[in-house]
Amino acid sequence: MEEPTADISQLSFEDALRALEDVVRKLEGGEVPLDDSISLYERGELLRKHCQTRLDAAQARIEKIVAGPDGNATGTQPLDGPDS
Repeated sequence: MEEPTADISQLSFEDALRALEDVVRKLEGGEVPLDDSISLYERGELLRKHCQTRLDAAQARIEKIVAGPDGNATGTQPLDGPDS
């Protein structure tokens, strides 16, 4: 019915979000049998967690932007850099 769960970790944020939106549409439609609804819900939760992880990583990168003395961004530092 759906892609294997293991493939979720390989999805981009945008692809995972589209897949999550598809799950929500199917569940809201009310036409899915109960067992399939449970499987869809579980997949949706995994997709939600994946999206949140990707958002958290993006936020961490944004927070690593280095500001100069004037407060303007002067570059970025890797998350695993010496200041981490």
